[in-house]
Amino acid sequence: MNYQTDAKKVIQTEIEGLQHLCENIDGEFSRVVDLILNNKSKVVVTGMGKSGLVGKKIAATLASTGTPAFFMHPGEAYHGDLGMIASDDVVIAISNSGETEEVIRLLSFFKENKNATVAMTGKKDSTLAKHCDYFLDIGVPKEACPLALAPTTSTTVTMALGDALAVALMNARDFREENFARFHPGGSLGRKLLVRVKDVMRKDKLPILSHEMKFDEIISVISNGFLGLGVLLKGNKIEGVITDGDIRRALQSEKGKALDLMARDFFTPNPLTIDCEEKILVADDLMQKKKITALLVEDSGTFCGILHRYDL
Repeated sequence: MNYQTDAKKVIQTEIEGLQHLCENIDGEFSRVVDLILNNKSKVVVTGMGKSGLVGKKIAATLASTGTPAFFMHPGEAYHGDLGMIASDDVVIAISNSGETEEVIRLLSFFKENKNATVAMTGKKDSTLAKHCDYFLDIGVPKEACPLALAPTTSTTVTMALGDALAVALMNARDFREENFARFHPGGSLGRKLLVRVKDVMRKDKLPILSHEMKFDEIISVISNGFLGLGVLLKGNKIEGVITDGDIRRALQSEKGKALDLMARDFFTPNPLTIDCEEKILVADDLMQKKKITALLVEDSGTFCGILHRYDL
């Protein structure tokens, strides 16, 4: 059976929901961003059922992009978790209907606790919208569910609105890759943003060549170095490099005379280098752009190691 038609219909319905959301973004959205931006405490997100699951994602996105936030389950709130809320926290309450009992009964506490409250609901005249300080509309023309019962388009729209808040706050705070890495040190992206070249470069048993080194010796040094290159130094400064490619080109151009060559005869001067204090993200970008697999590393102009793509 072909279900592609169903899939396309669902996706198209949700696209229409997102377009509707986009058209309805107004000054209230900016006021909520300013509210959170000027708040020195946390954002507390709450919601039941599917709204709660989306709320968890919104809270996680805010927290990882520079806005301290956490999710509070409405049921657990009434059994002690309300103690986690400070009076200067901003509360985002999510309910598509705006009448979810577990969420509505928290409003009196928020008011007494002097919390600024933001209603994310699809019903402007709902109890939630009327009793919150701010209203963000997540109403949709229709759900993708054929029974119009399961939250589908509405949850997609809610998640998109949460992303919009997070990104607007990121831009307002000038949140950069370095900031993101602080909250994601365990991932590959965090590693590339935090780790420096000096932390992972090769320092020992480096393939160092001399000017008088013969062709067969050069091949041996480069092969034993397992980096595809050898380095020529002048004192402690980099003078040049010989790569696997240089050897192949010498064999092709010099034919039988290649074995008589010395390192001084065919090295490449002024090779690409990188400072040991650079982050490995910069090194990775450089190697990709130049289509190379290794970089010579310098410390204030002095040769100190080699970084290979496998080290990243």
